[in-house]
Amino acid sequence: MNQLVNGEWRTDTYEATDEEGAFQRGETTFRNWVAGSDVPDHVDAEPDERFQPEAGRYHLYVSYACPWAHRTLLARSLLGLEDAISVSVVDPWRGEDGWQFSPEKAGCTRDHLHDSDYLRELYVEADPDATCRVTVPVLWDTEEETIVNNESREILRMLSTAFADIGNGASLLPADDDDATVEDVDEVVTDIYEPINNGVYRAGFATSQEAYDEAMDELFDALDRYDDHLADQRYLVGDSLTEADICLFTTLIRFDQVYHTHFMCNRQFIHQYDNLWPYLRDLYQTAGVAETVDMSHIKEHYYTTHPDVTPTGIIARGPDLDFEAGHDRDRLGGEAPTPDAAD
Repeated sequence: MNQLVNGEWRTDTYEATDEEGAFQRGETTFRNWVAGSDVPDHVDAEPDERFQPEAGRYHLYVSYACPWAHRTLLARSLLGLEDAISVSVVDPWRGEDGWQFSPEKAGCTRDHLHDSDYLRELYVEADPDATCRVTVPVLWDTEEETIVNNESREILRMLSTAFADIGNGASLLPADDDDATVEDVDEVVTDIYEPINNGVYRAGFATSQEAYDEAMDELFDALDRYDDHLADQRYLVGDSLTEADICLFTTLIRFDQVYHTHFMCNRQFIHQYDNLWPYLRDLYQTAGVAETVDMSHIKEHYYTTHPDVTPTGIIARGPDLDFEAGHDRDRLGGEAPTPDAAD
């Protein structure tokens, strides 16, 4: 696979699987935190005073196709940060040169800050000697002219906390009077990551039967468990939509149309689950969510960008799902993010 090595683009350096054929996801590189962020206990970092949370100062580089970048788009939308944090969208097709900007293509934009041709140019601008994979999302600071962070979970927490006074007053974390805690959210986000969020990739990119079978077992054990969990609870943690729901949503929304077929996660569709399917529709119908979903970008990216998995580049057509159908999840109580009445 492709990455930067000492600031130079290489196409022969990064191995995605280990000797047993199991997929290994590389670590993200830029891990600074905006001042005023609530840094989780499991993260060894402190907010950096260089990066003050100011409207108009930061820019997100994203792909509509990528579930990790999608997390940050969802938070930006739900928290009312569209005017405060601008966005550039890369082409869903990713070739040997990595993520690229194709402003002539539907749903894509130019690099609004630097007019770069490729996202890797931003990485080199931030660190001329960068040795890393070039991934989305990227949170860029226009004042310091550098990348703040390119880890989706950490950007999500920054948007939820450091930018809380800049958006619409909504929250993606439990309120002080909620029985649930921020630590509960962190626990669930961690719990779903390896078997579900990363599990679909572990199945799809496995190069041995043993690695694939292990990923599949863990994936569907976790999906079954969370389907049971959602039988009498509208959201994953507490009584409101939180970061945990965002992190599960971006995998579930891609599952039936991509992961089931492309990554051979075909034991069961999400639309065959009693609770995960209405839960997914409930989240999709939450104000501010549907407009962040671009299924054409999602399907083009996966089916045309992984030639080792689908060498023909043919995009699967189905299934035809109605995300707008009724879900009856309101009966369980709870509420989606809404602006603070005092704002």
